[in-house]
Amino acid sequence: LGAEVQFRGRHRAGVGTWKGIARFLRTHEDFIERVLTEIDTRGPMPASELNLGAKGAQGWWGWSEGKRALECLFWVGDLTAATRRGTFERVYGVSDKVLPRVVRETPTPPREEAQRELIRIAARAQGVATERDLRDYFRMPVADTKARIAELVAGGELAPVEVTGWGQLAYLHPEARRPRKITANALLSPFDNLIWFRERTERLFDTRIRLEIYTPAHKRVHGYYVLPFLQGEAITARVDLKAERKKGALLVQSAHAEPGADDATPSLLAGELRLMAGWLGLDRVEVQPKGDLAERLAAAL
Repeated sequence: LGAEVQFRGRHRAGVGTWKGIARFLRTHEDFIERVLTEIDTRGPMPASELNLGAKGAQGWWGWSEGKRALECLFWVGDLTAATRRGTFERVYGVSDKVLPRVVRETPTPPREEAQRELIRIAARAQGVATERDLRDYFRMPVADTKARIAELVAGGELAPVEVTGWGQLAYLHPEARRPRKITANALLSPFDNLIWFRERTERLFDTRIRLEIYTPAHKRVHGYYVLPFLQGEAITARVDLKAERKKGALLVQSAHAEPGADDATPSLLAGELRLMAGWLGLDRVEVQPKGDLAERLAAAL
């Protein structure tokens, strides 16, 4: 955590951050300090409860000035996520009051060492990855990522390798192991690190995953909040899910099969849906008749 805070933070000049955040940091210093004082005084709160600055436009990215200030403070490390609400809304708190003492008292590493540690984490999580894969994991700068990878290769911590069909150099973590067989099944959040970087997802699974939350309803292909289904080593289906709490049901608004689907897919997917309904506190799973897998999935349930 210290490495990530160091990479994200302590750069009031906006080094390494998005252009909009960097610009706001430079042009609204006094306002940003007012926001920090407000959170420090009142305690953790979401952007929706911060009544400072001009309001934003409607829509996902129509941020108010208060929200922009909060994101600036989050970037530089003065604020962190105290929690998230059920609507996925981030609640911001002063880092020194939210982070555990052991984190606060851990010496901050130099920027280069923090970056090397982030690359190590990314490589360990992915096993084998390209430079772009490693860079995207923590959204690091291009030149810094290439420099840190070269250092880790020189130190024997990463091994350059070729992966058939990838068409670009990859790097292997020394602890990566290839199991003889993978039998696990899982419904994947669209924000899961396994599929978040779409370029890597297409290379690994030969399937195109796109988040359609921000797509107008009439243009969506698979639905609003779609979870891919990982069956062994393949993504074999996608389901658009909604928790209907008043009905006590997990609603499958659509179910689509992928080319890798087989005869076992409906029953295995049904098992994962029942499991999800259970930990959501819902009594049953209902399938609407939309998508080429819907009928077989309903039968399996």
